[in-house]
Amino acid sequence: MISAQDNLRGAVLMMVSMAAFTFNDAFMKMISAKLPLFQILMLRGILTTCLIALVMLAMGRLRFAVPREDRWLVFTRVVAEAASAYFFLTALFNMPIANVSAIMQALPLAITLAAAVFFREPVGWRRLSAIFVGFFGVMLIIRPGAEDFTIYSLYTLAAVIVVTIRDLATRRLSAETPSMAVTFYSSLGVTFFFAMAAPSQGWVPVDGYAAMMIAGASVMVIGGYICSIMVMRIGEISFVATFRYTSLVWALLLGWLVFGDWPKPVTLLGASIVIGSGVFMLLRERQINRRVAKAAAARPAAGAGV
Repeated sequence: MISAQDNLRGAVLMMVSMAAFTFNDAFMKMISAKLPLFQILMLRGILTTCLIALVMLAMGRLRFAVPREDRWLVFTRVVAEAASAYFFLTALFNMPIANVSAIMQALPLAITLAAAVFFREPVGWRRLSAIFVGFFGVMLIIRPGAEDFTIYSLYTLAAVIVVTIRDLATRRLSAETPSMAVTFYSSLGVTFFFAMAAPSQGWVPVDGYAAMMIAGASVMVIGGYICSIMVMRIGEISFVATFRYTSLVWALLLGWLVFGDWPKPVTLLGASIVIGSGVFMLLRERQINRRVAKAAAARPAAGAGV
């Protein structure tokens, strides 16, 4: 049985994970004017792939075998990972970090809706309503037709779409496929893709500052991933998942302190709607899961009295 202490530890790990991923974004944005995007992704990919291999070795999970039936899913995940890196970072390099983060908060809503459409996972009218309200919040953030609207808002939406595809592919993987191996192949595939694409943007010498930012981004990515794995093993998922929205708090703070950006009130309103919809959906799912668990526990007892 999951205790309140387990939930607290899970919430802390989720917040640390979100902070690490947001600091990674900030490090990447800080060198966006110094190096081409493809070169940055290639260099970060090399470091990240090596660090993942070391983590696998340290955890005793140096297993790379993937069942035949899962190989296309892993390949799909790699392609989606590369596409999401391109769309997300292109948007991040041209938009305030908080605005990009606010749009990305719609990801849980998009995944739930896509799972209902493609996998026929049950979604009641309350959660479906929350999803559409959340997408209305996204439209407030993007504001198509507004004076400050840019094409890079659509890049962020494209990132949401391809990350949704990535996560749906991950859901279909069998239990025999090691999660660390999937992460390793994703990192390796992204590195290879951008190494092939890097010559198209030219090569810029890497100074000490840029090297430190890339190294810092790599460490943050690995730290965020390790914490996210630990979260899955500690606490009630429907409870700790609500703390993923703390990434927006970090994005707001870093955007203000490091880049001197602060979102407009309508953007903050849209972000609040998206987050509120996501939290409602998670709490509703938690309520349904508890109801199902109680009903399942009551059946043996009812049968015993017959």
